[in-house]
Amino acid sequence: MDDVVGDPQYQPPKQEPISSSEEEEDSSGCEDPFPQSSQLIGGLKRHRDEYEDDRVSDCDVHNHRSQLCRRLSLTQQDEADVSNDVPEETTPPGPSRREQFEKERGLRWRTSSTLKPIQEVQFKHEEEMVQNRESWTPLDYIEQYIDKDLMKMIADCSNATSLARCEIPLNTSTDEIYHYFGACILMSCVPYPSIRMYWFKTLKFPAITEKFTRDRFFRLRRSLKVLVDDDVPDDLRERDKFWKVRPFLNRVLKGCRSQTRPKCVSIDEQMIPFTGAYGIVLDFDVYQGANALLEQVQQQPGDLHLDLGGLVADRLSQTLHPNTKIYCGRFFTSIQVLELMLKKQMYVTGTVKKNRVAAAVQKLPTNERLRKDGMGFSAQVTTKDGKICVVKWYDRKPVLMISSVHGREPEDICQSWNKKLKQYVTISRPNIVSEYKSKTRGVELADRMMSCYHMSGSTKKWTLRMLMYFTDLALANSWLLYRKDLTERGTPKKSIMQFLEFRMEVATTFLAQHANDSSGFSEQDEPDVFVEGKRRRPAKALPHVSFRRRSNAHLPEVVNMKNAVRCRVKGCSGKTRVRCVTCEVFLCLQGERNCYAAFHT
Repeated sequence: MDDVVGDPQYQPPKQEPISSSEEEEDSSGCEDPFPQSSQLIGGLKRHRDEYEDDRVSDCDVHNHRSQLCRRLSLTQQDEADVSNDVPEETTPPGPSRREQFEKERGLRWRTSSTLKPIQEVQFKHEEEMVQNRESWTPLDYIEQYIDKDLMKMIADCSNATSLARCEIPLNTSTDEIYHYFGACILMSCVPYPSIRMYWFKTLKFPAITEKFTRDRFFRLRRSLKVLVDDDVPDDLRERDKFWKVRPFLNRVLKGCRSQTRPKCVSIDEQMIPFTGAYGIVLDFDVYQGANALLEQVQQQPGDLHLDLGGLVADRLSQTLHPNTKIYCGRFFTSIQVLELMLKKQMYVTGTVKKNRVAAAVQKLPTNERLRKDGMGFSAQVTTKDGKICVVKWYDRKPVLMISSVHGREPEDICQSWNKKLKQYVTISRPNIVSEYKSKTRGVELADRMMSCYHMSGSTKKWTLRMLMYFTDLALANSWLLYRKDLTERGTPKKSIMQFLEFRMEVATTFLAQHANDSSGFSEQDEPDVFVEGKRRRPAKALPHVSFRRRSNAHLPEVVNMKNAVRCRVKGCSGKTRVRCVTCEVFLCLQGERNCYAAFHT
């Protein structure tokens, strides 16, 4: 054999250079009319009301996470109690482009208009506790996420930390922590440019200022803790970047996971909690590096090697039932993800980048061919076993989608804007596109809800900002479940509280926790008057519903007076001499008319 290495005339074989434009095209894939937002919280949700765009690439998602991690790092440097616990960016594991192409090239694709039917298994429907939620108040809904035990833990940890560091006891209580959160929620409903303005003489808010002074409020905000730092071991601090707020996150996550699992869900990533058709967040995970995701995903030696998006999909699918249909953006979709979910009897549909299905794209018409055929033209290829299909559809731009449950057939029609004709035209639309749009609508709903009412507060403590952030998530989830329950019971729309009313009701209830009196938390049910003889004066305000239902010290007394007084229960025209000692209101207490019991239950 000739020694080609020693031959001076030897020239290495030429390799075809890969142009930067080709690399960029492979990375971006087909233009996607359903771009997804690239934000921090990976979450699981019910299907949504408005479809969203999906023009964000993996690099954009990576950059957004890096920016937020840098933001957390900057806020940490300004606080003395947040050392070495900021999430550090970790290079996400995953197959290289060549490895991924070799894996995908191993599949044989064929042109077909049909997809192999899935084997339907019995979907495990969880029974909703609708019978238990018929009499729920806003406080009952929010206590799925934030309950009294959590508030007591915050009070105990705040007292212990304050005493250890400042040697000055904070002396806070569970009730005062309730008051603090209620004040923060109320501030988000009625925002002022500065928090101090709530204590100005001309602008003060009695519902807040009567509970604590300005200095007391700010001291509570500085001292708020959900655990004692000294009790956390060093190995846990290194493993969990969010250990300072982990008990609070776990409690909110427990409330999310207690919600009923529907048959269709969506996976997405956002900075702000997102919603779907019902909008209820079912699961979430705070991003703190790909290594943390690897620890949560129990991969076997023979399992497929997943990238960051695949790890997120695998992690969030752990709380789903078999036969669930998952809809997600192209950051999460790949051949490996679809095959992994098929093993779990779950079916994925979503947009996909063409460099992840390169062999399938070669059998599909080119973009130039689609433009010539016109808007509405589509083509489909399937794997040899018929379990996975890739559909390319031309709307205003090419759309590339992949699914293990939906195909091109049956097609329907839709309206699309034609730039040349400058009018809407009727075009054909594949079934996979219509299903994807119907199940991934409304991702901006939570953004709209929380952009107007959010408990941000001008603070540099990232721990406090996360507590406020997840409290907003709990409020949004609670209101969406409240609205869903009342809508299913046929309640008129005008009788359902809007999100602002719901937040204010929760804030008022928190501020009324174990109050000595009910001043400032009255229900203006009716312009009633207290009448005794010929003298008329304004009636005493009714106590808040949480106050009159909570205490067991509501004892009746018979007042010795000349004329009976009208009962304070709305709709009752009777008169009585029986008064509640605690609430100080007159109520009927008779065999045929027991307004006293109705008022306190």
